[in-house]
Amino acid sequence: MAELKDYRKVNEAEPVDQGSDHSSEAKEDETINLKPKISLLNGITVIVGSIVGSGIFVSPRGVLAGCGSVGLSLIVWILCGLYSMIGAYCYAELGTMITKSGADYAYLYEAFGPFVAFLRLWVECMIVRPCSQAIVALTFAYYVIEPLFPTCDQPDVAVRLLAAVCILVLTFVNCASVKWATRVQDVFTYAKMLALALIIITGFVQIGRGEYEYFMDPFVNTETNIGKISVAFYQGLFAYNGWNYLNYVIEELKDPFKNLPKAIWSSIITVTVVYVLANVAYFTTVTPPEILGGAAVAVMFSKRLYGIMWWIMPVFVSLSTFGGVNGILFTSARLFFVGGREGHMPKVLSYVSVKRLTPMPAVLFMGLFSLVYLVSSDMEALINYVSFVNWLAIGLSVATLLYFRKTKPDAHRPIKVALVWPIIYCLVTIMLVVIPFTTIPTETGIGCAIIATGIPVYIVFIYWTSKPKDFNRFIENMSAVVQKLCMVMPEERKSL
Repeated sequence: MAELKDYRKVNEAEPVDQGSDHSSEAKEDETINLKPKISLLNGITVIVGSIVGSGIFVSPRGVLAGCGSVGLSLIVWILCGLYSMIGAYCYAELGTMITKSGADYAYLYEAFGPFVAFLRLWVECMIVRPCSQAIVALTFAYYVIEPLFPTCDQPDVAVRLLAAVCILVLTFVNCASVKWATRVQDVFTYAKMLALALIIITGFVQIGRGEYEYFMDPFVNTETNIGKISVAFYQGLFAYNGWNYLNYVIEELKDPFKNLPKAIWSSIITVTVVYVLANVAYFTTVTPPEILGGAAVAVMFSKRLYGIMWWIMPVFVSLSTFGGVNGILFTSARLFFVGGREGHMPKVLSYVSVKRLTPMPAVLFMGLFSLVYLVSSDMEALINYVSFVNWLAIGLSVATLLYFRKTKPDAHRPIKVALVWPIIYCLVTIMLVVIPFTTIPTETGIGCAIIATGIPVYIVFIYWTSKPKDFNRFIENMSAVVQKLCMVMPEERKSL
């Protein structure tokens, strides 16, 4: 591991400026690295935009199927929000203690070393993130085209081509400017929240009209099987996935000690309230059997209540997913970036555009790699194989909070949570990781096998330092080509 240690020493080496404060600030502004350009509002839209995707619009059937009743499903949505708040609270301490981009990867690296961190990076970067981005892009394309084909299936080729265009456009935006990318995130987050506000207001109008049949006896048909209720909880938490995404870009957040916790709390509370009220609105118009039948809830809702203007809901869903693709791309590129910086991925991925000050190679790699997954039509199955990995990694990350309390008791902690919260979170996470082994053993076993594929990759490319000179020369030449094409260079890092 000498190469990794040497690389980190070089990064940590920083010339001491003996000049005035003014000259020091000027010099800092001229350095080639990622600048803190993300404001508090941008941070909120990154989290909300990443959490709220197509699921809340399309079909909350997973939660209802596991709960059996309207009342219990609403309780599960609330509990999922509270559980996410606890996790977000713990991440606020970790994020303000370790102000490095990469979130889970950075925390696991600091606590458990490079091997555990690499396995997280491997699954997240090579499968989960690009595959998720491809799925969201396909959903975007599907709903953009739907109003053009209201009575028949959309052409598969057209859907895939439009999904590819979506990814390529947002790849260009994220390569060009951090400000452009955050502006896109802002605008499309507002659009999806406007759609949800429209649904919620309409729901209140329906209640005022007396359409509250399913709230008169909300717990009828409630499921008593703990296994099924646990799966419903699992499905609900998947809809909240993304609450930790701001931690992936914390180096670019202005005043992270203040803005990270504010952004996390504001976002999680907002999303929880909106999710619960949106589900209440759905039940005023769409029946539980229709939801369980796989109906696209928001579209059916709009067709029954908005008449000739029903098409605005597919448009809003497409806007929501477009913002979701941007949020995944924006945060995932930083994960590639940090992996390259730590020597766990090609170092060229940690290079920064000289003119744009964006992680251009990482963005290009993430965007183009996502296109590969568009060739498959069953990517949801692949996500199911590794979805429990997210909870395992997040649970381990929260466990690092307990580990750091013991090993680094005097570390600077702008936010310090009560230990009861990470303990509760870890206990629930153990349940979330164990349950799939009993309910979906095949998929979980395949997920474990996918994780295991990272072990030989780590041994060959990371642990084995005495590689042939020809191999090292080939990597250096490829890096030089990327540098020339993209006009990028290694970042001039400050000590963190």
